[in-house]
Amino acid sequence: MHPLVYALLQFAFFYPLIMAFFWMSGGLYYFFRRERKARDRHDPPPLEHYPFASILIPCHNEADNLEDTLGAALNQRYPDYEVIAINDGSSDDTGVRLDALVLQHPRLRVIHLDRNMGKANALRMGALAAHSDYLVCIDGDAMLESYATHWLVWHLTSGPRVGAVTGNPRIRNRSTLLGRLQVAEFSSIIGMIKRAQRVYGRIFTISGVIAGFRRTALHRIGYWAEDMVTEDIDISWRLQLDHWDIRYEPNALCFILMPETLRGLWRQRLRWAQGGVEVALRHARALLSWRSRRMWGLLLEYLFSVVWAYTMATILVLWVLGRFIPMPPQLYISSVLPHWHGVMLALVCLAQFASSLIIDRRYETHVGRNYFWVIWYPVAYWLISLLTTVVAVPKTLLKPRGKRATWVSPDRGIR
Repeated sequence: MHPLVYALLQFAFFYPLIMAFFWMSGGLYYFFRRERKARDRHDPPPLEHYPFASILIPCHNEADNLEDTLGAALNQRYPDYEVIAINDGSSDDTGVRLDALVLQHPRLRVIHLDRNMGKANALRMGALAAHSDYLVCIDGDAMLESYATHWLVWHLTSGPRVGAVTGNPRIRNRSTLLGRLQVAEFSSIIGMIKRAQRVYGRIFTISGVIAGFRRTALHRIGYWAEDMVTEDIDISWRLQLDHWDIRYEPNALCFILMPETLRGLWRQRLRWAQGGVEVALRHARALLSWRSRRMWGLLLEYLFSVVWAYTMATILVLWVLGRFIPMPPQLYISSVLPHWHGVMLALVCLAQFASSLIIDRRYETHVGRNYFWVIWYPVAYWLISLLTTVVAVPKTLLKPRGKRATWVSPDRGIR
């Protein structure tokens, strides 16, 4: 076997193995150090004073979700807050329903934008209209748990350098295999990664579906970028490049809808992958300065994930070619089916799921019932991750610069 092919195979195996142990160790350290004996989420730590807070909800064609989302936002166990819904050029009856709801709820304010200008612009308009320096931003289909605002504001008021807090999204729709897989993914992968990144010092991305911000920090960096496909990744990197602290609060729960079709999942993950490429390209020069050295680990982690995706793609291409045309022995790959190394990866994957179950049962008592389906996770998500990354890199490089990122209604699952 050619040395380069051998190196590719070794990297394809060892990278996910090492990263799994990296996330498990960091996630479990976070749990035993900060969560195991922490307060119950329904008994958040008291504040010396309760500053006014603003909940921002950008909406585009959210008529079907408004009552659930606004009902949860208006039912927060927090003494002093407002809810601002930003109707960003909806083509359905979102605007009409918001106008009816604002007459029923004195805490609710509505901003109407005449055309689709994108989520980043909607959030910016909401932030400028807010009466508070503490902003809780959620998506138009998200349902905040009743104490979520309290937990987020508690972090933002705990130190002058806390610029943002990311919450803990939970999946609402679980009627299909894809839905159940995403329950496991958000707890055992995304939640564990955020815990580990918090331990190691920098968080790759705030969850755009639920996050708290200090408006002063947003003002310093110019608010959300309107030409980025994923405004949440970009705002996370820019805040940390400006030396603001970003925290993770697992008690700040938010229940969300996720895609339950392969097409919807592909579109969502391709957008996420493209957003990562955009951010890395835009901030590469700033990241290489000595002042940004604390971000180097995050950048290296991301670059290795891109290299891994292209490595796996190369291996698959060589294997497919070997099925149809004669290949030199040095480049011939006999099989991509798992052998002993595949069994090892599967065992490590199950260990990661078991670790996350220990952590996550604190937030969902019956979350373990969804772990029967995680055996399909490596096939479903490692494959879609490498494919979306491979597609996202050239797509981002060919994207016109400065093009505004407008709303595209996502797949919200099977109704």
